[in-house]
Amino acid sequence: MDPMLAIGQIIVSIALIAAILLQARGSGLSATFGGDSAVYRSRRGIERRLWQFTVVLGVLFAVFSLAAYVFAPTTGA
Repeated sequence: MDPMLAIGQIIVSIALIAAILLQARGSGLSATFGGDSAVYRSRRGIERRLWQFTVVLGVLFAVFSLAAYVFAPTTGA
């Protein structure tokens, strides 16, 4: 695997993890375990941009993964 491709994939994966963790729904663990949550509310402002950024990072991660597969060295068997 190309080292630059591997470094790019690591950077994108760390950014993707951070973007997912920043998308907190509700107020902590109480909302996770049956607390009050607004299921049908729309995303606005920075929350919408963060969601779009997460989608872009997901697509980039998939592209990096496919490129790593395509450019992987083949064994001479």
